Amino acid sequence: MSIRVKLLLSYIAMLVIPVALSILAAVIIGQVYLGDIMHDYRLDFRHNSVEKLIKEEALTFEEIKQVITDNPDKLMDVQYLNSLDKKVNVINTGIIVRKNDKNLYVSKSLNRPEILGRLPVPGANHEDFHGHDHDRGPAFIDGSLYSIQPFDFYFNDNSPGTLFMVSDVSPIGSFARNFLLTLILAVILILIITNGLLTYIVSRSIIKPIEVLKNGAEQIKEGNLNFKVSSNSNDEIGKLCDAFEEMRCKLKESISLQMQYEENRKELISNISHDLKTPITAIKGYTEGIMDGVPDSPEKMEKYIQTIYSKAMDVDKMIDELFLFSKLDLKREPFNFENVEMTSYLENCIEELQFDLNKKGIRLHLDIGKDKPIIAVADREKLKRVITNIIDNSVKYMNKDPGEINVKLLNDFDTITMEISDNGQGIAEKDLALIFDRFYRADPSRNAAAKGSGLGLAIARRIVEEHGGTMRVKSEENIGTSIFFTLKKGTMQN
Repeated sequence: MSIRVKLLLSYIAMLVIPVALSILAAVIIGQVYLGDIMHDYRLDFRHNSVEKLIKEEALTFEEIKQVITDNPDKLMDVQYLNSLDKKVNVINTGIIVRKNDKNLYVSKSLNRPEILGRLPVPGANHEDFHGHDHDRGPAFIDGSLYSIQPFDFYFNDNSPGTLFMVSDVSPIGSFARNFLLTLILAVILILIITNGLLTYIVSRSIIKPIEVLKNGAEQIKEGNLNFKVSSNSNDEIGKLCDAFEEMRCKLKESISLQMQYEENRKELISNISHDLKTPITAIKGYTEGIMDGVPDSPEKMEKYIQTIYSKAMDVDKMIDELFLFSKLDLKREPFNFENVEMTSYLENCIEELQFDLNKKGIRLHLDIGKDKPIIAVADREKLKRVITNIIDNSVKYMNKDPGEINVKLLNDFDTITMEISDNGQGIAEKDLALIFDRFYRADPSRNAAAKGSGLGLAIARRIVEEHGGTMRVKSEENIGTSIFFTLKKGTMQN
């Protein structure tokens, strides 16, 4: 869930939850204060429901109006008035019946001077009319709030009369005041709690991942990359944590690679120094011999000069191969890829190598299917360098007479595989994984018996990898070695 959606939902919740809780609080508070009103009004809900009381109140009012209209003299009947008083007493109301200026009947709850003195005199505060009532509204009497409702009529002898219904509404006013005050406080409390909880929940989902990112940044600042930044959320912060973790992994990998490069650089310098020192020492020794006059015959002098030239050529070849390997390692060596018809290409390569190998007593065989042309995507010169380096390595470690080298081309489904095998001394199993490393020689002594720069197979592998292929080796000691590499298939051109 995104942060935008979280904020939107929190805003909606901040509106809906307080409204719902406020309604619930209003109901609960209303029930509490309504119970107090029922107690103050002496209303018994165990025997009377609200609907029943309202219905009885309406019937009582209708009864009073009916009596005033049809038989007003009935309001002089004390027994009837007592029964009427009992009915209205249920709703906390009393009655006063007045004829002319004399009170004929006063409910016990209203028989107080401060109440009787506040009743309007005939014709002064309300109009005389037959069978109509006027609500005079609430009035404060002795600190209590009363509602006075007069019903004006005429007795049968045409004497003016009034029936007053006086209700003590103080509990209602108190209820309204206390209810509103309590409800306002409850709403404020609900808003504070709801806002606090929602803010905490939303901010926690944002602040906690930020704290994780902060700690991660501090770890990186201290140089520690051995930690993990994880987040369980799928929002923007979670994606930021994932990106931060990916950056950490890349940075750790980069530093590790840089350290590996540094180790390789140190090893490279050491190997270069070792491999260059041998021929240079030889050149220096033979040159000093010539300067000291050791070669005392033309034949001996020619041998010294030939050795110096041979060692100089070894150094030159080593520098060339080192330069080529460096460019391949930095990916700065250009490649010219094209579709190469492998049958004719390999026949030409083998023909060039055959003469020198025959002089060394090594037979070179080519095994290529003649069914259909085999097309590979390759750089002609670089591919020739691969084949030459592998064959030179086989010749270097050949210990059989006669020696044999076989070149085989396999047309696979989506690649072309070339196998170059020999019957030489083979490679120990522990050395198989290392033979493609630069300056590595299977001969631990690194003596002159195994001439070369130690870069041949490393260069061959880099060239094959630039072709998009792979290289592997299979070997058994005293039986022989097979090196396989793959090339991408090309297409026939018309």
